[in-house]
Amino acid sequence: MWKAFWRKWTLDKPAAFGDWLWQVFVVELAARLDRLTLREVIAFIPVVILVVAYAHSIPIPPELILVGDLLAYIDIFSIILLLSLVGRAAAILYAVRRTAEQVLGLVSWARMRLLRPDSRHRRTSGARNPGRLFGRAKTDDDGDGLIYGAASA
Repeated sequence: MWKAFWRKWTLDKPAAFGDWLWQVFVVELAARLDRLTLREVIAFIPVVILVVAYAHSIPIPPELILVGDLLAYIDIFSIILLLSLVGRAAAILYAVRRTAEQVLGLVSWARMRLLRPDSRHRRTSGARNPGRLFGRAKTDDDGDGLIYGAASA
C-alpha cells in the first residue's frame, strides 16, 4: 500500500500535472497563436500601455493615451473613416461625371458647328481646282481679253 501511495504522489500526480501544464501552455497556446489575427493584436496594445503606465511611476504623455484610445476603439474609428472616404469618393465621382458630360456636350456641339451640311460625301474625282478667269490677254487678237484655264507662258 505504501508503495502504491508513494508511486501515485511521486510519479503519477506530478506527471499528470506536467501533462496538464504541457496541454495548457504549449498545445492550447500554439493553437491560440495560430488563430490570432492582426485585429486582436492591435486591440491588445492598449492593455499593454495601461500595464506599463501602472507599473512605472513615470507619467505617460497624452499622445500615448490618445493612441491607446484610438487602438481600443479601432472598430468605431475604422467605420467612421470608411464612411467619410465613401462620402468623399461619391462627391468626387459626381464631379468627374458632370465634367465628362460637359466635355462630351462641348465636343458634340463643336462637331455639329464645324461639319458642313453634306460633309459625308466626297468630292467628285474631277479637277481639284477649277480654272479661273485671269486678267487681260497678252495680245489684242485674243478676243475679249480673258483667258479661261491656266495661264500660258
